[in-house]
Amino acid sequence: MNFTTGVSASLLLMCVLAAGNCWAQEPTADVPMAEATTAVPETPPATPESTDPVAGLQKSVANLTVVGDTAWVLITGFLVFFMNLGFACVEAGMCRQKNAVNILSKNFIVFAVTTIGFWLFGWGLMFGNDGDPGKPEERNLASQNHYVGTSGVLMVGGEDNSPAIADYKGDYAALSWTGIPLAAKFFFQLVFAGTAATIVSGAVAERIKYLSFIIFSFIMAIAIYPIVGHWVWGGGWLQDRGFVDFAGCTQVHSIGGWAALVGVYVLGPRIGKYGADGKINAIPAHSFMAATIGCLILWFGWFGFNPGSTMGLGDGTAIAEIALTTNLAAAAATLTATATCWIMLGKPDLGMTLNGCLAGLVAITASCAFVTPAVSVLIGAIAGVMVVFGVLFFDRIKADDPVGATSVHLLCGVFGTICVGLFSTPDRIARAGNAAFKPGLFYADTMTNGMEQLMDQLIGVGACAMYVVAVSLIAWLALKATIGIRVTAEEEIEGLGLLDSGSACRKDALGLDVLPPGASRPGRFLAAAVIALAVGHTLSYCHNFCAS
Repeated sequence: MNFTTGVSASLLLMCVLAAGNCWAQEPTADVPMAEATTAVPETPPATPESTDPVAGLQKSVANLTVVGDTAWVLITGFLVFFMNLGFACVEAGMCRQKNAVNILSKNFIVFAVTTIGFWLFGWGLMFGNDGDPGKPEERNLASQNHYVGTSGVLMVGGEDNSPAIADYKGDYAALSWTGIPLAAKFFFQLVFAGTAATIVSGAVAERIKYLSFIIFSFIMAIAIYPIVGHWVWGGGWLQDRGFVDFAGCTQVHSIGGWAALVGVYVLGPRIGKYGADGKINAIPAHSFMAATIGCLILWFGWFGFNPGSTMGLGDGTAIAEIALTTNLAAAAATLTATATCWIMLGKPDLGMTLNGCLAGLVAITASCAFVTPAVSVLIGAIAGVMVVFGVLFFDRIKADDPVGATSVHLLCGVFGTICVGLFSTPDRIARAGNAAFKPGLFYADTMTNGMEQLMDQLIGVGACAMYVVAVSLIAWLALKATIGIRVTAEEEIEGLGLLDSGSACRKDALGLDVLPPGASRPGRFLAAAVIALAVGHTLSYCHNFCAS
């Protein structure tokens, strides 16, 4: 016997023994062990489905479609998650070195906080059916009260038979149009919620208390982002009337921008930003290398943000066009922002160039699937000019935003939302599958029809602004009155991240050990008690859920 034959015989013997062991591990209850190991299972009778090659082929194609769409959504979701690094680099680079550790830490922890909040309550409030859960006939209707989800609210625990589409049954009917598993739907929407919370971080940088920022981020994840999200994407009243926001000009960027602007005013400007005579003092960025790397990461991540919002591959046409319009808008805005700054200030400014790129990306987000490539260039070009004037405008009204987040995300988010009502073409807007969506003003057959979509967009912008400003103001003021939201002047001057030596972290580097004038330390224990009660309630619910 040669070596090859011996090896083959040994492998065959091992397979036989393994098969025997596996069969012996699962005997039937009423059959002795010897009979169980020798019994031959009956062959089930053939059914029409098992012998029909067409049905089998259709099932295989359907399975492949689910696998492909799921892979696409998850990969693009990973790109959007990767944008957190881009935001961290941009914000840390645009601010002073002494605050870099604090800014990086905030950008890291904000996604963790958003994840828990959106998983606990946010997803259900945003995408849960808003009918009466006690009425089965209403359970699968996505729009009943039109304002907030009421089914399957806690911990993404509602009934759901995804990836079913036509025969979907469950608590999250608003997303039944995409044939992917529930976990994939949740993850993709989660990374968008995290983006909105990150926008606030840059605007309030260099003077916000760490704990206050964490609590506000949690409030955004459960009380701000998902409520507006239900109106826009969850089958709520705005979606019903025809408001369109393909990838989140309003739902992500404007929400983050409005919350940031309110925080900026409640928090106040950084020490030394504005002189007693009203003079605006520039506070230079410490690392344009980090900011540039961050901007490129964001540009790259936007190819997940916009094309991924199809939440399915389709025939590839829509994905390719969305990637093209996204890139063209970013490129055009980069050039016009550079040119505008050059003309106004006499020289180009890298900070303005980077913000110009981001402005173009934000502005095209709502309409990227509905406009032509040429129009995407126009939208980006206008956004690049807007962001330069926006930065100067917010400085004039003493809204101290160290990274220009309000100019980029708020102004261009509003502008991009309105662009849907101006430039959407009839054939592209029809892709959305909602009969309430109409072509834009410049492409409609009549002026009256064109004004319908534009008015829907303006109503959506106004509704988002009113709700987010109101809830954000309450949240910021409540935090200010309890645990405080701003570090002391001494801490702000010395820096929130590093000592002058540049190597050792401060004892209270993250603002955890600093109380504002008049604030009491018991407020900190109150916050801890609230968190402990919430965690205890959640664990109790999990135990009861598992026991049932």
